[in-house]
Amino acid sequence: MSNHSIDRRSLMQLTGMGLAALTAVSMAPGRASAQSGAAWDKVFPQSDSVDHEKVSFINRYGITLSGDLYLPRDRAEPLPALAIAGPFGAVKEQSAGLYAQTMAERGYAAIAIDPSFVGESGGSPRQVASPDINTEDFMAAVDYLGLRPEVDRERIGIIGICGFAGMALNAVAADKRVKAVATTSMYDMTRVMARGYYDAMTPEERSQSLEDMSRQRWADAEAGTPALAGGLPETLDGIDDPVTQMYFDYYKTPRGFHERSVNSTTGWTVTNPLSFMNMPILTYIAEISPRPMLLIAGENAHSLYFSEDAYAAAAEPKELMIIPGADHVDLYDQTDIIPFDRLAEFFSSHLA
Repeated sequence: MSNHSIDRRSLMQLTGMGLAALTAVSMAPGRASAQSGAAWDKVFPQSDSVDHEKVSFINRYGITLSGDLYLPRDRAEPLPALAIAGPFGAVKEQSAGLYAQTMAERGYAAIAIDPSFVGESGGSPRQVASPDINTEDFMAAVDYLGLRPEVDRERIGIIGICGFAGMALNAVAADKRVKAVATTSMYDMTRVMARGYYDAMTPEERSQSLEDMSRQRWADAEAGTPALAGGLPETLDGIDDPVTQMYFDYYKTPRGFHERSVNSTTGWTVTNPLSFMNMPILTYIAEISPRPMLLIAGENAHSLYFSEDAYAAAAEPKELMIIPGADHVDLYDQTDIIPFDRLAEFFSSHLA
């Protein structure tokens, strides 16, 4: 099956995966908190050369965000820092945490965050996403990093993974405090929800989707709780779609399964795409310039065109790095494929 054979039903399944998250972290308004020594709950091994602590802080909408802060154990402060989130529907104990810990091994203060409404972060209802609020989540992480005594607030960058790559670019276009941005396996969630994969959604399909979700709001209001769209299947029996198989291999197996992950469990709300379908988040991507951008994607990724098109729309300085033989999910956790050395060089050059 070719990448271009992904149909509208597959789109709604893949962009509608979600989790009924556990109890949200709570804290006093306007204050950040930290917890060290917590039990290790990540899908990747803990590094002996990195200090870790669970932290929380509040975004501009008053939502408490939960994060894992990683600091190099042998460090000379103040440090350059990175805010990291994604993939879309993942939690900080998965890819974002792996990226943060690995970059901390390379000398960075790095925070992996749970977005609003997901994982251990606050926000109600659960299992929803927002192009605006999730963009703000990156900015709030920059707020937090800039107040840490270990961090040089004039040397902060962002890494966005998968669907949070697009929101990372949106955040950096607006937030001039951020000095550099990198993405891996980028999705533009507003584009894929509004137009379908490869922009193949017809006007009639778009109209019907909006009609269905609009009427679902009455059903949700009557029920008092949002209906869930459902996520990945519990088995691959009878499933021959390579994209579903790829995501299953990460989210539904010991490789990447996490009980708080949207994509590992029960699914986003049915109406989750509504706000994404009218809000193109990369409209102002050229305004990231003159700050540098590094876009990383797999040669065999079904999502490659998002990075290629973002690169074409962006202004200099910019770089598109294509990893030979890699697919979309390889860049979630395959440490022999993810170009961490290039990421370290990129941020070392631009967070000087």
